[in-house]
Parts: sequence; C-alpha cells; structure tokens
Amino acid sequence: MPYTDFLKATVMLMAAEATALAAVTIAAAAGDTTTIVFALAWWTIAAAIGIWLGRRNQPTDAIGRLLSRARSTHTLPTIRPMAVMVNRLWLVGVSTVIAGGLSWLFPQVSAVVAGGAILIALAWRKQDAAVTAIEERDGVRYYIVPTSPFRAIELERTGGFRRLTGVNGDGRP
Repeated sequence: MPYTDFLKATVMLMAAEATALAAVTIAAAAGDTTTIVFALAWWTIAAAIGIWLGRRNQPTDAIGRLLSRARSTHTLPTIRPMAVMVNRLWLVGVSTVIAGGLSWLFPQVSAVVAGGAILIALAWRKQDAAVTAIEERDGVRYYIVPTSPFRAIELERTGGFRRLTGVNGDGRP
C-alpha cells in the first residue's frame, strides 16, 4: 500500500472514530451537564493542539526518520491495502469499541478518547502532502512493507519518475 494513502486513510479513520465517540458521549451523558461541558472543553483543547501541531508543511521527525530508513527496491511490493490497514490500525478499532462500550457506564472515557482522535486527525492532516512532495522531488514512491502488527512499520522505496516542473527552464509544466 502506498504510504501516502495510508496516511490519508489514518486521518479519515481517526476523524470517524472521533465523530462516533463524540456522538456516543453526547447520547450517554444526556442528562449530565458536567460531563458534556468537560467533553466540549477537552475537544476544543484537543482541536487547538492538533491544529497547532499540524500547521507545518514538512513531515514530522518520526515520519522523516521512517522515510530515511526505507530500503530501496526495483520491484513493486504486493499491494494489499485492506490487509495493511487492518494490520497497522487494528488498535484504533479496538479502542473505539472499548471506549464506546465503557461510555454507557463512564461517558468520560469516550469523551477523552474522542479528543485524542481529534488531536491526531488534525495533527496528521498535512503529512500525506509532505510525503507526496518528497516523493515528487526525489522521483520515488514509498510503500508499506507487510510486517507483524506488533513490529515497527517498515517502508520500501521504489524508483519512479520525477515530476516535470518546466520545459527548457521556463517554469511552465
């Protein structure tokens, strides 16, 4: 699976988790004004932190290190997006189910997890564009290597074509 697609899907999945858990929190805490005020305050703070962390157009240091450690290959890896998504993001599904289940007893749990998902989705919102810019600059493409879900993520770098930015130096595509 291309790494940029994985980053986009992760942001969308985290936003979906935040939305679902926010809805469950509001439903579970229908009569509890304190919990709803706490949830709204935490979600606002998490959104502000996520927007602040995701303001840069460069990849995070961790993603930069991951890209620099990618091994080169001349063949395209096996493309199995669903297997990679389940393998890499299973914990998001588990945390959603557990937080959603616990929310009927403790709505604060789903409120906190929803805030964390908001923070992550907003902090990572520009990472796929940053990786795409690196791929276009270097004429490569990064793919996720299928590994154990309990091991660190690994990438492969394949050669490609550089993006043409101008003909004869005139700057026009």
